[in-house]
Amino acid sequence: MERSFLTIAAGENNDAIRALSAPARIEILKLLCAKGPMNINDIARALSLPQSTVATGIQILEDARLVDSQLAKARKGNQKICSAIYSEILISFEESAAQRANNIIEVEMPVGLYTSCDVHAPCGLCSTESVIGPLDVPDYFLDPQRMQAGLVWFGRGYVEYKFPNNAKVLNKDIRAIEFSLELSSEVPGTNPDWPSDITLWVNGMAIGTWTSPGDYGDKRGAFTPAWWKLEGSQYGMMKTWRISTRGTFIDGIAASNVTLSDLALAQHSSIRLRVGIAENAGHTGGVNIFGRGFGNHGRDIIMRLHV
Repeated sequence: MERSFLTIAAGENNDAIRALSAPARIEILKLLCAKGPMNINDIARALSLPQSTVATGIQILEDARLVDSQLAKARKGNQKICSAIYSEILISFEESAAQRANNIIEVEMPVGLYTSCDVHAPCGLCSTESVIGPLDVPDYFLDPQRMQAGLVWFGRGYVEYKFPNNAKVLNKDIRAIEFSLELSSEVPGTNPDWPSDITLWVNGMAIGTWTSPGDYGDKRGAFTPAWWKLEGSQYGMMKTWRISTRGTFIDGIAASNVTLSDLALAQHSSIRLRVGIAENAGHTGGVNIFGRGFGNHGRDIIMRLHV
């Protein structure tokens, strides 16, 4: 038969799940998928089952819309020809899209809205309209114009952001927390072979380090404004740190043993995220943080609370 698929979300199609709960009905579906349309008598003979058992099973499968039956002429009267509608049926225990949306609290933090910093040249800030202030002057990182930045870069040090702990406000338990941001190394000009160990800290605790391969300027970033010189940093890689009860993962790969309990999230009304280069980093190649209006993703720093 032509391959067709059905995905059943657990709890949303109980008739189909009940129809699949009997071994005899499973065997009927397997037979129809393998052999094609059959009448009830032929199904009963092939499976060595009473005709009444097959007839009842077919009726239940029809009601669940897993089998289609058509009347056809037989030697004496009519016969029911039965066909399986689906060749594969998957029962999914994942949350539905609506449930996932209800269980995720997302906050997008502008890359220039850091609350503290300690950066070293080369460094600078850039909005979608122009460079903000003088380049390579760390003291300018505290200027209020930083809030307009869509691109932040520095050679060593860190910037720290303070996110609202909305799970605490809503009195919900946090199952996992994610931070997603577009990053690259930082070198005057660009260099695709310029590794840098970029670390994230949450509430003062280092959660994991990703080694950026380089600083990319081979082509213009999808969102990078046309006036920004092509020799400058154009885009990075979107990376996601996820902290759960099992530890911390970067894009699904284990990064550290830090768990949610280590962060003491329930005790604080804010969640502090620090992005930077650790003092003991093996590769001190700096960091570019791409936000709205720059890079290949055009988004600021995303925090997702899974509650």
